[in-house]
Amino acid sequence: MITINDAQSVLGQQVYSPDGDKIGRLGQVFVDDTTDELEWITVETGLFGTKESFVPTAAAEVTEDGVTVPFTKDQVKDAPGVSPDDAGLSAADESALYRYYGLSYELHETAEPHVATERTDVDDAMTRSEEHLNVGTETVEAGRARLRKYVVTEQQTVTVPVTHEEVRLEREPITDANLASAMDGPEITEAEHEIVLHAERPVVATETVPVERVRLATETVTETETVTGEVRKEQIVTDGDGEGEVAVDTDADLTR
Repeated sequence: MITINDAQSVLGQQVYSPDGDKIGRLGQVFVDDTTDELEWITVETGLFGTKESFVPTAAAEVTEDGVTVPFTKDQVKDAPGVSPDDAGLSAADESALYRYYGLSYELHETAEPHVATERTDVDDAMTRSEEHLNVGTETVEAGRARLRKYVVTEQQTVTVPVTHEEVRLEREPITDANLASAMDGPEITEAEHEIVLHAERPVVATETVPVERVRLATETVTETETVTGEVRKEQIVTDGDGEGEVAVDTDADLTR
């Protein structure tokens, strides 16, 4: 069961059924003003936690995940609606709740009447809580990019120098140096001499050569986005025999 020492740690914890179903958040704890022991907890049920259902602490267990009670979500949700006044729970309210959960209330009926009063702290100080937005990031797929290679054909013009041979008639006068060669052979005759002319022509061929390497890479760009959410916080006021209520400035500088 939940003890008075667990009061502060269980506030706001998730309440589960034996099957692990989430029932709701633990809202308040109520202390028996006779035994000063924890007797009731409330669980926030209904749409957006607008209803608080009472559950006896004798049937609740503190676990690593929160608090487990031996009742189904529907049982807790359908518990008798009780709205405690400033004095806490009445004996009649407690009796109805015990009967609903199938627990004995004989000990309470034979003892002097008492009520369970709300206590959310175990000393003379009250804890004020508020919700903060915890904003993080997650990585999701935003798109895809791929490399694709295809072939295009284009015309390329290249100027190439080429050579060719042409015939030129050369005349050589007779001198003492070439007289012997000139007189060699018959004096008057017909003759023919032939030479082969050569010329260059362009020859076109292609070859494949690597020119560059291309790859895909990613870079991280940081930008800011504004996130808006609703948070709740508790405010503390004092009331007593004075005129009206006195608000406690919970945001004041307590170091002064």
